[in-house]
Amino acid sequence: MIKRTLPVLLALGLLLWPLAPVQAAVEKAVLAGGCFWCLEHDLEKLPGVLSVESGYSGGSLRNPTYRQVSGGGTGHQEVVEVRFDNARISYATLLRAYWRNVDALDGSGQFCDRGTSYRPVIFTLGETQKQQAEASLKAAARELGKPASAIRVQIKPLSRFWPAEGYHQDYAERNSVKYNYYRWACG
Repeated sequence: MIKRTLPVLLALGLLLWPLAPVQAAVEKAVLAGGCFWCLEHDLEKLPGVLSVESGYSGGSLRNPTYRQVSGGGTGHQEVVEVRFDNARISYATLLRAYWRNVDALDGSGQFCDRGTSYRPVIFTLGETQKQQAEASLKAAARELGKPASAIRVQIKPLSRFWPAEGYHQDYAERNSVKYNYYRWACG
């Protein structure tokens, strides 16, 4: 009985194996590039991006608020934390999309948002991300026809991501009229 049953079970297992869910290799990226509403809106559309959450990083103040960060002096930037399936989108591809959404030559803010809380920063999670971020900076400089020293996007290790208040999450979808006016007016 076992001699007949075992091959049937093995064959059945092989037939069903491709139907088993494949575990996504989820990675994170934390990026600052001006107003987090815009980065969130633009990056969440990329295939392979699982979620994008607005927040703050880069400063020393614990659990900062929007009012504190936008007022300056906290050292934090508005950032997005991107969770992505690295089998569908690589960190390098995500960075290429990032460079197309920032003014790489402006380190004092982005577009109409001025000040240190809006400066562009790639926060890295480990040495591999740091190396890829540095390579992407050089590639962006080449594409812009500028020396790498002209690029004002900083690359820093991530210390902590603090989620922004709920009303900032999915802002473009929940407040489309205000968001579209902001994008039109700001660039």
